[in-house]
Amino acid sequence: MDQDDLPTGRVLGRRDALAALGASGLALVTDRWLPGWYTAAPGARAPGCVVRPQQMEGPYFVDGMLDRSDIRADPDTGEVKAGTPLLLTLAVSTVRDRACTPLAGAHVDVWHCDALGIYSGVKDPQFDTTGHHYLRGWQRTGEKGEARFRTIYPGWYPGRAVHIHFKVRTDPSADRGHVFTSQLYFDDALTNRVHRAPPYSSKGGRRAMNADDEIFADGGDQLVLAPERSGDGWAERFSVALQA
Repeated sequence: MDQDDLPTGRVLGRRDALAALGASGLALVTDRWLPGWYTAAPGARAPGCVVRPQQMEGPYFVDGMLDRSDIRADPDTGEVKAGTPLLLTLAVSTVRDRACTPLAGAHVDVWHCDALGIYSGVKDPQFDTTGHHYLRGWQRTGEKGEARFRTIYPGWYPGRAVHIHFKVRTDPSADRGHVFTSQLYFDDALTNRVHRAPPYSSKGGRRAMNADDEIFADGGDQLVLAPERSGDGWAERFSVALQA
């Protein structure tokens, strides 16, 4: 399990990712500007978006996930996974003429482990959850480019910081559709706070902090969520954009 997201080859660095994405005509950008990632003409105003690093899919992606917004339940058993509620909205745009335009109709996949660090739908040396589909799902973005998921704050497992996987596909049914895959992270202090409560607190051992995670080290600081309190849980709207 501690080998979860080790790459088959290697993690793409910033320059490698940009080169690879440039070759495919696609890049991932967000609404947080960082100097050096976009070269504007002298005196030109930088766009409200900036290229972000792609990160690996990992071995626990399952294609053909359920089309649903609330991904907490396992439809095979009816069990709703326990954990602190998290409402995650991914706002997907395209960048044209240095402006971000909402991208409707994009296919957005989200998947992550439960409060005790276990994924559904896969066979691992530590568990076998084949036939189960909790904490997995996909949504099409609407007119505002948004895909919303009701889930729980993830748990942890050895070797990885707390994270959520996501994939954006412009047209999953087309051979020439573009795909971008990455991961989202949380501030360590917030995770400490959330994980002090059950069911997270029942897990023994010591989790990896962001700084200990080799995958986080390659651009993860640009993929950290900053959720706000919402009822008894948290909510986040994270903007990403595809640059053709």
